[in-house]
Amino acid sequence: MSARNAVVLVLSLSTLIFLAACGNNGPTVTQGVAPPSGAFGNGNLNGTYVFSVSGTDDSGDPYAVVGTIDANGSGGISGGTLDMNDTALTSAIIAAPVNSGGSYSVGQDGRGTFTINFSGNPFDQNLTFDFVLQNSFHGLVTEFDSNATGSGTLDVQTAGVTPAGSYAFSFSGATFNGEPFATAGNFTLSGTTATGLEDFNANSEAITNSNAGYPLSGTISAEGTATTLATSSTFGTLTFDVFPIDSSDLKFIEVDSIATLVGDAFTESTTMPTGNLVFTLAGDLSSEAPFAAGGIMVTSGGDITNASSEDYNNGGNVSTVPETFTGTYGTGTAGRFSVSLSGFLPATVTTFVAYPSSGGVLLMETDGGGITSGAAYAQTAGATFAASQGYGLNLSGLNLGSSTGSASEIDDIAEFASAASGTSCTASSGTSYSSDTLTGVTDENSTSGVTAVGQALCGQYSGPDSTGRLGVVYYANTTNGGVGLTAYTVDGTTFPFIESDDGQVSSGVFVQQNASATSSSVAKTHRMFVPPAIFHAHAAKQKRQTSK
Repeated sequence: MSARNAVVLVLSLSTLIFLAACGNNGPTVTQGVAPPSGAFGNGNLNGTYVFSVSGTDDSGDPYAVVGTIDANGSGGISGGTLDMNDTALTSAIIAAPVNSGGSYSVGQDGRGTFTINFSGNPFDQNLTFDFVLQNSFHGLVTEFDSNATGSGTLDVQTAGVTPAGSYAFSFSGATFNGEPFATAGNFTLSGTTATGLEDFNANSEAITNSNAGYPLSGTISAEGTATTLATSSTFGTLTFDVFPIDSSDLKFIEVDSIATLVGDAFTESTTMPTGNLVFTLAGDLSSEAPFAAGGIMVTSGGDITNASSEDYNNGGNVSTVPETFTGTYGTGTAGRFSVSLSGFLPATVTTFVAYPSSGGVLLMETDGGGITSGAAYAQTAGATFAASQGYGLNLSGLNLGSSTGSASEIDDIAEFASAASGTSCTASSGTSYSSDTLTGVTDENSTSGVTAVGQALCGQYSGPDSTGRLGVVYYANTTNGGVGLTAYTVDGTTFPFIESDDGQVSSGVFVQQNASATSSSVAKTHRMFVPPAIFHAHAAKQKRQTSK
């Protein structure tokens, strides 16, 4: 049986207006083929897995799902538990049982789907998810049906885990009036009592209690029992369910009618790592332009040195060369650090709060110039990108469309192989590559109503350079036709990236696959924080009625 806990957070957001929307426009499906690579199969999904998706529903409203599935190793799903929150719902779906009779399939390349049905389903149909496995323990996932689109992770769950010790957390999503919303902080559990700090960003307005963080206190209890985690009696209440992946990684979903936050809590670290840190950020600027940034942050004794550099995508305006920046990070108070940047672009993005953890240094913007969140990861010296390997990819962001107001969320799952020397491919665009090629398959779901399934992928990579930057370009029959990515090697198996073309603003990660990895040899990739998408502001609509 999967473990689940409930948590309540309290914060001061009494001015929020709770409006929402509904709709049901199905996607148009186009089909393509490409040869798969790898040695995966149904046996690679065996046990209880925690999955999460954060994105938008079929009406373009904020939406989140976190739950578990029990996979039997041969294509069947025997049960699980699911929470769903959507600003189009009158109330969240909480602890809905996943019915037996669901199914899954895993292809040779690690791409697959699973389909579940559950009680209290507001869509009156099964939910289908598309994924790509890194190994038997970790994968990247999107929702892949006409109900919603979004991205997240898939991780095997350790049985019998009880949260204990100190954790740092980062959650993001949107309020029920359609405004982007994020929070980051930490807490320590002593028995059932929790104490800590937290900071907030509501639609680019930082709420940081004079840059000291708000005190957090509360309790946590056994599976299925509502618990309380509170900041201050002057604040409203946020309620979360928690699905432990293992003792060092807890998956959170908000289940009230205030916001649709999703994220992780990781084992806390009280010190900032020094040296080269790979970082990626995503969200909205105060101008409501979608924004993504990534690069290398070099830390030393409280300073961020001028060896640091940034790439960015500001509403489709992208940097052509890395931009140099510097900064400082203040002495941590109870595991919380204040980061101040100089020369970072755009100039309105200047300060962040940072909470170090086993999942990376969790970052959230606090300057009023935007609402971005992400993480920085210590870079392994000498790590590179290997040829003749398979990689799984997840990309999530906004396709900007051809006219004002036509932007739509896009979520991609892909698998590609880095070819050996002398291999060539020709893309659907007619472009041919004869060296450093990438070939594979991509799937895409979009709120524009266009879904691409099994589309052939052809591209090329360059690098990494001396800082670990890697350029990737590939074409496929998807909404944008092709993408250009700037990726950063963390450890030779994990590559966070941002999109660096003018058609879309997105971020994501690709990971080196290993179908035969064992529990003793596999890297704990799920400990790397993969930020949920921060919802892009839009007009509110009517709520969908649900049966409870």
